[in-house]
Amino acid sequence: MGRINRMAIGLAGTLGILSAPLQADTKAGVDAWTRGDFAGAVREWQPAAANGDADALFNLGQAYRLGKGVTQDVAKAEELFGRAAALGHPQAADNYGLLLFQRGDQARAIPYISGAAGRGDPRAQYLLGIAHFNGQLVAKDWVRAYALVSLAQQQGIAPATAALKQMDSYIPLEQRQQAVQLSAQLQSQADATRTRQLAAQDLGASLPRAATSVGPAPPRAPTVAAARTTDIVPRPVAGTQGSAGAGADFTRTSPPPRPATVVTPRAAPPPATAATPPATSGPWRIQLGAFGVAGNADALWSKVRARPELAGHPRINARAGTITKLQAGGFASQLAAKAACARLAAGGYTCVATQN
Repeated sequence: MGRINRMAIGLAGTLGILSAPLQADTKAGVDAWTRGDFAGAVREWQPAAANGDADALFNLGQAYRLGKGVTQDVAKAEELFGRAAALGHPQAADNYGLLLFQRGDQARAIPYISGAAGRGDPRAQYLLGIAHFNGQLVAKDWVRAYALVSLAQQQGIAPATAALKQMDSYIPLEQRQQAVQLSAQLQSQADATRTRQLAAQDLGASLPRAATSVGPAPPRAPTVAAARTTDIVPRPVAGTQGSAGAGADFTRTSPPPRPATVVTPRAAPPPATAATPPATSGPWRIQLGAFGVAGNADALWSKVRARPELAGHPRINARAGTITKLQAGGFASQLAAKAACARLAAGGYTCVATQN
């Protein structure tokens, strides 16, 4: 958390010393980009980037990465993202880490991947989760691994579904249950981090970042190609190409590798992460459905009761006239109930959080 706070403070300071002409040039470039005048956008950003404008550096990096207005040059994009990241630009830091990872420099990439995961980037959550599962470059932590990959799955990262199925074979139910709780905490922390950083960006700035950067913040549910897991950590690969949210996609010319696999652990399962065991006597419930035929409620419960999101949570049949509302009770908070619903939804089941 300290590193993120320092990044936010550094960003606020940088924005505070930017001159109005540099910011105006950066926005003019974004306007040109929006019109499709990519070469004109690059011309607008180059002077500002040369004078250390983080937004202009980030935008030029996007242009070089996508090959719009300039010849595509991923190495140049990486350099520009790195310079912007050093000035505290969060999106640039995210892109920089993923490009480092993509070309195999995982040791340098991991701190940036970790930071991006802390801001809720689903690609980074997936990669960091696999790294924690394998225990390479980061501590082996199956609870955190399952939580991170679950968050990535909830945001549309397709390989995360296969990874979770394989993890189910190795990670004990108790640890998977803890991961459901941890995923809710991580999501809450990511939301708070983004809020702090957005507030920091506004300090001293006459133009908000949305007006000076190409594309919005990375979308909540990007589509990425499969990543490969090796004996070290998985290799990030191509993402969506030409997305309107240019800060969230990656391009490469080589074919994507095979789908992700999880490295089979060679050692005994690590001890569970020191975390508070999931509460099963709280005031919140999740409602799985409402049925006019009680047998249909029984059938659904038989399918879901063994899932880690529900393990230890009592079944409740809430009656409403002739309707049986199938619920699972004992969730400590609305956040915990919603986290369980999100994981269930990713598995093809629908539910809503409700209070006693």
